[in-house]
Amino acid sequence: MKISRGGFWWLLTALVAAFISFALLDHHRRQQRAVLAATTASEPGTGGNFEVDVAAMDCPTPFADQSPVAQPLQGDGEGLPNAFALAQGAATPIAPFAVEGRVLGRKNYDSDRESRFAPTDIAFGWGRMRDPSVIDRLHITQSSRWYHYSWTGEPPLPVAEIVRSSANMHMIPANTRIADALSDVARNDIVRVDGFLVTVTDGKGWGWHSSTTREDSGAGACEVVYVCRVRIKSI
Repeated sequence: MKISRGGFWWLLTALVAAFISFALLDHHRRQQRAVLAATTASEPGTGGNFEVDVAAMDCPTPFADQSPVAQPLQGDGEGLPNAFALAQGAATPIAPFAVEGRVLGRKNYDSDRESRFAPTDIAFGWGRMRDPSVIDRLHITQSSRWYHYSWTGEPPLPVAEIVRSSANMHMIPANTRIADALSDVARNDIVRVDGFLVTVTDGKGWGWHSSTTREDSGAGACEVVYVCRVRIKSI
């Protein structure tokens, strides 16, 4: 392929602009992470090896002091709080929930019906799905509230283990600071989320129900999580 002199300079300018844009975005993300880390350093209950620890103080969860969490924790339906009021509906707790894992992907949404409640989806991996040598052999994407994975040749793990050791989760932040922290999560971060699996209703006949098992896949298999606390550690 030949590139004219004018085309060469146009291409070079475009590459430089793209590099500057990426550098500015990365710098902004690092600045935001630093601000979050600084503002959470003196909050009650913070600590451990996480750089960021943001909690809604009026939203306690029974698993908050259990760390580390090797597998997702889920409680029963006893003693649950009342429904959490949302701007356009309500989130009714089904079970206390906690997950800690490697971020396989994170995607923000702003134009679907669900984004009124959960603007961020995080795909988590735990167990052997936290292992970089496993993840590097998978092609992972997110779209339309789904988490997709594929591989070339043989899968790095039995498919049933991939299913039960990873999940796409819809994050409903308890407050704006938790929303900011969730929007700052990056692929390969180690993230801990504490909250509740919930059913969301908008008061107009529409509902959104969380999965309550890690053994499922396909439509309806995602967890809908009301997030009371989020902790983030970069890798």
